[in-house]
Amino acid sequence: MSGDSDPYIFSTDILPSDHRFLPPLANGLLGWRVYNDIMHMGGVYNGEGGRCHRADVPCPLAVEVESEESVQHTYSLDTHTGIFTHTLSSASVTISQSLYSHRYYSNLMVMEVLLVRQVTSEEPVNIKLVTSFTPQSKDIVFESGPDYKGGRHILGQTKSAEYPGGSCPTVHLIWTPIPSTLTLLPEQSQARWGFFLAVANSLDTAEASFDQGLSLMATGNLRPSHEKAWKELWLKSKVEATGSEKLCKAVIGCMFYLLSAFPSIHDTSSSFGGVSPGGLSNGGDGQDYWGHVFWDQDIWMYPAIALFYPKLARAVLQYRVGTVDGAKYNAEKLGYKGLKFPWESAVSGREVCPVDIYGQQEIHINGDVTLAFQNYLYLTEDLSMFRDGQASEVIYGVADYWVSRVTWNPQDQKYHLLGVIPPDEYYYNVNNSVYTNTVAKFSLQFAVDLAALLQHPAPIEWQEVADRIKIPFDQESQYHPEYDGYVKGHPVKQADAVMLGYPLGLPMPSEVRRNDLEIYEAVTNPYGPAMTWSMFAIGWLELGEAEKAYHLLEKCFKNIQGPFQVWSESSDGSGAVNFLTGMGGFLQAVLFGYTGFRVQKDCLAFSPLLPNDLSEICIRGVSYLGCQMDWLLRKDEVCVILREQASVNGTAKSCDLQVVLKKSGTKIPLMPGQPVTFPREPGCVCKLPSTSFCWPL
Repeated sequence: MSGDSDPYIFSTDILPSDHRFLPPLANGLLGWRVYNDIMHMGGVYNGEGGRCHRADVPCPLAVEVESEESVQHTYSLDTHTGIFTHTLSSASVTISQSLYSHRYYSNLMVMEVLLVRQVTSEEPVNIKLVTSFTPQSKDIVFESGPDYKGGRHILGQTKSAEYPGGSCPTVHLIWTPIPSTLTLLPEQSQARWGFFLAVANSLDTAEASFDQGLSLMATGNLRPSHEKAWKELWLKSKVEATGSEKLCKAVIGCMFYLLSAFPSIHDTSSSFGGVSPGGLSNGGDGQDYWGHVFWDQDIWMYPAIALFYPKLARAVLQYRVGTVDGAKYNAEKLGYKGLKFPWESAVSGREVCPVDIYGQQEIHINGDVTLAFQNYLYLTEDLSMFRDGQASEVIYGVADYWVSRVTWNPQDQKYHLLGVIPPDEYYYNVNNSVYTNTVAKFSLQFAVDLAALLQHPAPIEWQEVADRIKIPFDQESQYHPEYDGYVKGHPVKQADAVMLGYPLGLPMPSEVRRNDLEIYEAVTNPYGPAMTWSMFAIGWLELGEAEKAYHLLEKCFKNIQGPFQVWSESSDGSGAVNFLTGMGGFLQAVLFGYTGFRVQKDCLAFSPLLPNDLSEICIRGVSYLGCQMDWLLRKDEVCVILREQASVNGTAKSCDLQVVLKKSGTKIPLMPGQPVTFPREPGCVCKLPSTSFCWPL
């Protein structure tokens, strides 16, 4: 397939003039923007407290290829394989430089150069490899180590720990030396060179990774093992829209960059450092939120990944579990009980927000974290994560925090949350943010449910606060004010109260849902962060207004910077780059908007609706209760296929699921490999009654 016909290949003859929009290559551990002389490694930060940022690591693969003769240039990112290729073509020779962060062996980054003669000649072909690499960093004090099996070696430690008494991570780089020229000899019709870099926190791991790279090169398996890992990822998920090439390409780009930010599905280590708004390629000092992890990970990026990849979803939860000690410290420091997850998180879980007020007041993060754990349990019924994986400690700790943070108000006989910043950061020190109070209510209720399920004694206050926390509502205008004293019509930075319907799922009449959408849409900053319009689109789809939703979703296209589908935080190209938060929101509009998917306690509900411009949406690999389903949504009908289950020890895993249609009450068992087609109407996928998971009443 040519780049023109394959929506998975992003090609151009000219690189973007703004180098921030060059494609990032990442694999959950290492992240790099092509040609940049710095890269980053997950979990490696420099600076204390609010000065903590991703440490710049010099990149030996910062190499540009130059030819002696006049050539045509093509630059392409193949998202099938996660490989960026620069092709230089002339009448006599084709030169290809390929770059990738290895998807299976995440400590490795690779550059390959291929020279192919187009005509027979007695002349050698010479090309230059021009590097901008220097073995230095403003964040890490590097020194030379002894060469290892022909590889250069530098090692260093970050200059400053995240908190007093904390450790400073060490970084080792071992790479194959890169010459300044490569020559295709007269007798050769083609020649290939491979260069790779191993990066690790310890010498043992760096050497083992370098050995792995040498072995893979010797067997010719370096690139195939990388391509196979990407192929495996795409087999587990595919989202394709028919009718809008623009939408289709945008969705592919979003899935590719989001998956690039997550570890390999084969990675069993717990070293995953979370996902920051700009991904791993960005986040150095003063840029792209310093590489910190916000609610963006749990609310914006996580849902689309969790729908397909339970293992990757679990990695996000494990990241939060790993920061529990820091969350405990944050709560105690402010005089509260339980856990207070930081507004900005790095490795320890202690607050690293450079501005104190956000860390102290933007407490909805606690409920956002809990919601990710709740969705995981509803999608997987994986209780081991909660019994043995310490996830229950997170849920109970957050509940304890809410109970210690609320204030009882005798006038209205309600619990209040005072002095907070809502998701709409135009306002601070407000009382009873409707989003914060709602997410607190639901995380308390989930703690009660989980405690009953695990037969853990739950403090009576959890249920009491959940039942009696104030949810602001304006009876006269029939809408949800953003917080106590919000004046209708005042400007709003981003999606806030409109998120009560989705993702929070607060029950409300459709009239109230409509009022919330109309009132806030009129006053939301049109140049605000990219994820906002996705939430409005989902709201309008809930109300059956597909065209209005599509119009709002189209606003997101202004945030996509060609030709490599890199997102900027703002539509004018400013703000964080490769803004995964915006991509996550956009994907949710497709995955949860057009399908109407809602992850619920006992089912996966759906209510599909397509706009006129889309004839069908195909969503492959939806993972629910250990089974995988492929969905095809058309204007008037829906087709679902339950995939054949991989056998374990020769026995195929049973998958006792059924489709239940809401209006007719029709129940259709799902049998592996057998397509089931039904009219487009709301319904749900749930277990057969005999196999249901029993939630305590």
